[in-house]
Amino acid sequence: MSTEVLPPARTYLFVPGTRPERFDKALASGADRIVLDLEDAVAIDDKATARRVVATWLQKVEPEVRSRIVVRINDASSPCFGADLSALGDADGIGVLLPKAESAAQIGETQAALPHAGILALIETARGVSEARRIATAGAQRLVFGTLDFALDLDLDISTNGVGLIHAASCIVIASRLAGLPSPVAGVTPQLDDEARLLSDLAEARHLGFGAKLCIHPRQVAPIHAALRPSAGALDWAGRVLEADAASPGAARLDGRMVDRPVVLQARRTLALARD
Repeated sequence: MSTEVLPPARTYLFVPGTRPERFDKALASGADRIVLDLEDAVAIDDKATARRVVATWLQKVEPEVRSRIVVRINDASSPCFGADLSALGDADGIGVLLPKAESAAQIGETQAALPHAGILALIETARGVSEARRIATAGAQRLVFGTLDFALDLDLDISTNGVGLIHAASCIVIASRLAGLPSPVAGVTPQLDDEARLLSDLAEARHLGFGAKLCIHPRQVAPIHAALRPSAGALDWAGRVLEADAASPGAARLDGRMVDRPVVLQARRTLALARD
C-alpha cells in the first residue's frame, strides 16, 4: 500500500547525479519531487563519482527536504546495483526509483537494503508489464511507466502517437488500483521546446488513468501543474458538494442530483488537486 503523503506528487524532475550544482535549483523549480539520476544520465566511467556526489549531498539535506528527493539507481542486473544500494544505505526518508523493474523479488531486494526508503518501480519492458500486479503488491510505493525504453523493447514508433503504449499503460494503471497505490506516473516527453506536445502527452496519460509525469527540464513543471489543476467551476462544484453533504449526510441533493458517496469522494479528490 502507498506510504506517500497525500495528495501524491504530480511531477518528478530528473537531474544528473554528476551535476550537484543543479540539485538545489531543481528543488526550487516547483517540482513535487526531484530525481537524482545514477542511471541513464551518467556515463559508465562516472558512475562511482555520481554515487559519491549524491550520497554526500543527501547527508546534508534536512529531513523535510529529503521527502522530496528520489534517487534513480541502476537496475538489478547492473554491476552498479549493489554499490548504489550500499551508498544509499543510511539515506532515510528518500525515494528510490528502480529502473527496469521486472519482478517482485527485485522490489524485495531493494526494500531489504533500503528499509527506510520508498520504492518506486519503473516499468519499462514487456516483462515488467506482465509482472506489474506482482510488482505493485510487493512493496512498491508507486508505479512509473518508462515509455521510451518500453517502446525500444517492443520496437514501437511513438514519435507521432502513443497507440502502441495503451495496453501496457492500462495494465500499469489497473495494477496500481488493485494494489491500492496512487495513480501511476507517466513517462517523459523528450521534446523540450514543444509545450503542446507535453500537454498532449499528459492529456493522453490522464485519459488512461495516470496522475503524474516524469520531467526532464524545469520548464516542463509549471505547465503540467497548471493542466492538472481543477478549473474554478470544478472547485466551486466540489465545495458545494461537501457543504450539502455536511448539512444532510447521506441524503443531500445538489443541482437536482443525489449526493451519494462516490460524488462526495470525487469532490474531495477535486479539492485535493487544487494546489500550485
